[in-house]
Amino acid sequence: MAKTAWIFSYKLRKNVSEEEFIKRTQRLHDEIISKAKGFISWEHYLQDSTWTDFVLWETEEDARNATIIGQGHAVTQEFYDCIRMQTCRALISTLVRKY
Repeated sequence: MAKTAWIFSYKLRKNVSEEEFIKRTQRLHDEIISKAKGFISWEHYLQDSTWTDFVLWETEEDARNATIIGQGHAVTQEFYDCIRMQTCRALISTLVRKY
């Protein structure tokens, strides 16, 4: 069972299509995130123009360590180039209870 989640919300830059964003996200997932210790899953949700991501990790330590695994990689920068960073909100939240 997942113990910790990255929860992000953000909007894409105006010149970025959803298709291009998904392609870049898939590449980041495949090359970096999914290989990190404790990774469980990554889900995208979309309401109007606001995206919300839930990235699940086995432990809080895994989630915190994974915040830096993509640094210095072109694929990570390509992903972030899609996002209007001033709209980004991020949480690392630990599971309390699942109903």
